[in-house]
Amino acid sequence: MDFTSAFPSFIITLREGVEAALVVGIVLAYLKKAKQSHLNSWVYGGIAGGLVVSALVGVLFGWVIQSLGSSNQKYAPVFEPLLEGVFSVAAIVMLSWMLVWMTQQARLLKGQIEGAIDATLTGGTAARWGIFGLIFFAVLREGFETVLFVAANFQQGLAPALGALAGLMCAVAIGVLLFRLGVKINLRAFFLVMGVFLLLIVAGLVVSALGHLDTAVSTLAQLDRQSERLCFYYERFAKFPSCILGPMVWNTSKVLPERQFPGIVLHTLFGYEDKLYVVQAVGYILFLLTIGSIYLKSVTGWMPFAKRTSVESTANK
Repeated sequence: MDFTSAFPSFIITLREGVEAALVVGIVLAYLKKAKQSHLNSWVYGGIAGGLVVSALVGVLFGWVIQSLGSSNQKYAPVFEPLLEGVFSVAAIVMLSWMLVWMTQQARLLKGQIEGAIDATLTGGTAARWGIFGLIFFAVLREGFETVLFVAANFQQGLAPALGALAGLMCAVAIGVLLFRLGVKINLRAFFLVMGVFLLLIVAGLVVSALGHLDTAVSTLAQLDRQSERLCFYYERFAKFPSCILGPMVWNTSKVLPERQFPGIVLHTLFGYEDKLYVVQAVGYILFLLTIGSIYLKSVTGWMPFAKRTSVESTANK
């Protein structure tokens, strides 16, 4: 089993798991401060519910993939790369939104959550379900984004799922260190490093998504002559022609193959492809210039953990 493919899902689950752990920790600390610790069981119930539903979504995705692949044997070779491409695009959108939004909202996170808890606690018996819903949707949001990424890489086998499980366990450990043991962790540096890794991973996902879509279109064109027009670019005498990606930028498969060390590490971390085409290169650069610049601009003004985070202060009380 190639455990290199587990690293991206580990990074994503670790980062998003820590975000969910911060929400859970803030809620538990505030309930303790408000002398409402009897509602803690509803917090734990929300965690369990979010994890279970996320797992069910993953199972549903797997069932859809298998069903579509076996429903029409003729077009089965088209469905697999097409689904990988579609899930990759969805994962790119969700992860990019999460990366930018969470960075911009970090300074307001604690106040927003405490305000939501205050509004919930005034609701009498509905407070229990309010707390449950707050935690449930926080965990489900992070879990759904991870499931999307794993589904986009389902062809790589069990390794991405194992990486996601390891990331979740590490996130839980960080949450315990913060809110149970009072250990000080530089969360600003943590999210900065994880954010850069995530930015590069998603940029690589842009390249692979375009590759999956090209494979699907070219396979469809070979199976159905009426679909040949979909290949708007095709080099008749090229050894490795593309269908929708334009001419090849480089072919380093003999010098630095992406399936062997160290190419496989570059492929996992930075989206390196030993056969790169113009559309993929442009997509990679545009993603880093747009989402990357927005993220870095957000990080520049993001100083909620400069000296002592309010989260850490709350956790140590």
